[in-house]
Amino acid sequence: MLDLVAWLRAHPDLLLRTGGEHALLSGLSLLIAAGIGLPLGIALTRQPRLAGPVVALVNTLRTIPSLALLVIMLPLLGTGTAPSVVALVLYGLPAVLLNTMAGLGGVPSDIVDAARGQGLAPAQVLARVELPLAAPVILAGLRSAAVQIVAAATLAVFIGGGGFGELISAGMGLLDTPQLVAGALAVAAMAGAAELGFGWAERMATRRLGPTAP
Repeated sequence: MLDLVAWLRAHPDLLLRTGGEHALLSGLSLLIAAGIGLPLGIALTRQPRLAGPVVALVNTLRTIPSLALLVIMLPLLGTGTAPSVVALVLYGLPAVLLNTMAGLGGVPSDIVDAARGQGLAPAQVLARVELPLAAPVILAGLRSAAVQIVAAATLAVFIGGGGFGELISAGMGLLDTPQLVAGALAVAAMAGAAELGFGWAERMATRRLGPTAP
C-alpha cells in the first residue's frame, strides 16, 4: 500500500495523462455508439423485417473478443486513437441498440394508441410517449455499454491508443507492481463511476414514470 502511494505521488502527470486518454477513448466511443445505436434502434422498431438480420449481426459482435476487434483494426486503420475508437464503438454498440429496441418494444400499445388518438404525429408520439417510457431500459443499455467500453479501452494500448492500459502493460513488463495496481484501480474507479452515474440516471427515469412504467 505504501509503495502504491509513493508511486502515485511520484507520477501524478503520468496518471493524469493516461487518465485523460482513457476518458477520451471511452467517452468518444460511447457517444458514437449512442449516436448510432439509438436512431438505428428506433428505425428497426419501425421496420420489423430488417430487425432480425441486423440483430443477428450485432449479436455476432458480442462473440468477438475485444482484443480481437482491436487487432482487426490494425490493417484497416493502423494504430492510434481512431482504430481504438472504432473498435470500442463496435464493442459497445450491441448493448445500446438492443436495449433501445427492447425499451421501445416494451411500451404498452394502448398508451401509444391513446397518444395517436389525441392527434399526435408519429414524431410527437416518439418524443413525448415512447422514448420517456423506454428511457430506463435505454439508460440501462448505455450503462452496460459504458462499463464495457471503459474496461475494453484498457486493451487499446496494444494498438497505440494509450489510456490506463499503458500503466498496466508497463507495470507487467517491468514487474512494477505499484504501477500495475495503480492502472488497474484507475480503470476500476472509472468503470465504477460510469456504473453509478448511469445507474442513478436510470433510477431517476424510473422514478419519474411512477406507476405508468411498463
